[in-house]
Order: sequence, then structure tokens, then C-alpha cells
Amino acid sequence: MTTRTGNRKRWLIAVALLCALAVTAAAVVLIRQYQQDRASKPFVVPEGWRATQVYTAADKALSVPEGTTRKAAERAAHAGELPLPAAAKHNPEGYLYPATYPVRARTTPTALVTFMAKTAKERHAAAGVDDYDTLVIASLVQAEADTPEDMAKVARVIANRLKRDMPLQMDSTINYALGRSTLNTSHADTRLDSPYNTYRHKGLPPSPINNPGPEALEAARHPASGDWLYFVTVKPGDTRFTDDYAQHEKWVEEFNTEQADGA
Repeated sequence: MTTRTGNRKRWLIAVALLCALAVTAAAVVLIRQYQQDRASKPFVVPEGWRATQVYTAADKALSVPEGTTRKAAERAAHAGELPLPAAAKHNPEGYLYPATYPVRARTTPTALVTFMAKTAKERHAAAGVDDYDTLVIASLVQAEADTPEDMAKVARVIANRLKRDMPLQMDSTINYALGRSTLNTSHADTRLDSPYNTYRHKGLPPSPINNPGPEALEAARHPASGDWLYFVTVKPGDTRFTDDYAQHEKWVEEFNTEQADGA
């Protein structure tokens, strides 16, 4: 005959086993959640990417709707959550530092852009870039040249033109204003009504036009020595510098021929 005491013992054992299973299941869930939180995938921001490119790639990496990261960055900038100087006027362009960032399951767009901006502040300080104009110049250098040597020369061209009160006439700034990337700038493009049109407006554009890397930052800080006022990349790896406008025009013709032959 089964006693009440025996039934009660078996019931308590069953309850204990169920509780143990529940605790184990909860522990497994917590461990998996912890592993997911700890696991990360790399998010790479290449040198010279514009903020728009960073935002689009971040949306995909974070699996959020298009435009989410841009809005998060703009809110954070206006709220003073990003370490931007007053000269930036709440514009994160130039402060989304090119590097590899860890993206985890719980990473938010705001957290990611804040990490980028803080990284930019640290790297800019380490490179000795402590003023906004130098960062703007670095972004132009990044857009216009591919090698450290050419970057330093482009930085010198910019310095020489600014010193002579000449318009910079950089195609890269027009491309930025139009949200495009092209090697060909038309006469109509040079008449564009934009503060980024450095054909019409003297001086630097109002903000960086991309997020420059360490080599461009170094070139902006330490331009090469030279009297160059003009340069043109005739073909990849072949950028030519001169202070002679007539010579520059001849090289431009070579560039046009190269473009026509490659069309």
C-alpha cells in the first residue's frame, strides 16, 4: 500500500526536478544571450567615405530601416552627445573616423556613431589636428589624391591657392554637393549654386567632404614644399603638379584624351 508520505516525497522530488530543469533552461538562455551580446562582427569604415555612405552601411550592419543611423547621428549631434567642435555646427561629417568597429546584437545606431566620433577626437588629437580648417583640408586631400606623396603635394596646392586668394576649383567639392562621384566636371557644374562649389566661392568649403584617414591628416598638417598651383590626375597613378597654367592645360587635354579612349 502506498502511503501519503511516499506520495508526498515523490511529489517533492518531481517539483524539485522541474525547478532544476527550469533553472537550467533559464541559465542556458542567459548564457546564449551573453554569448550573443559578446559576439561581434566587424563594421569597416574605409578612408574617404562620406557620412552618407557610413550611414547607409551602418543601417545594413545593424539591420535597421534605411535612414535610421543618419537620424540618430543628427539627433546626437544636436543634443551635444557627439564630441564635435562649435565650428562643425552639429555636422558629423569628418568625425566618423575610418576604422573597424565591433557591432554586437545590442549595438544601437547612436552608440555606433558616438563611438566613431570619440575615436575621431582621439585620432585627430594624436595626429595634431586641432582646428577645423585642417580637417577640412585633410578631407579635400583624401578625395583628390591616392598616395601619401601626392596627398602632401595636393595639400601644398591648397595652401598656395589660399595664400594667393585663388579659388580652389576642386571637382571633389562639386561632387560632394551633388552627392556623386565622377571624374568629369562640366562647365554647368562649375556654375552650381552651392557653398561647396569651390569654383565660384573662394576659401575652404563649409565642412569636410568626407572622413579622412591618417595619411590625409598628416598631409594636411605637413604639406610638401613646392610652388604648385595646379594638378591633374591624367590616369590612375599619374598625378602631375605645376605652377604653369599652360602646362596644366596640356595635361588636362591628355586627361580628356584618356577619358575619351576609355569611354
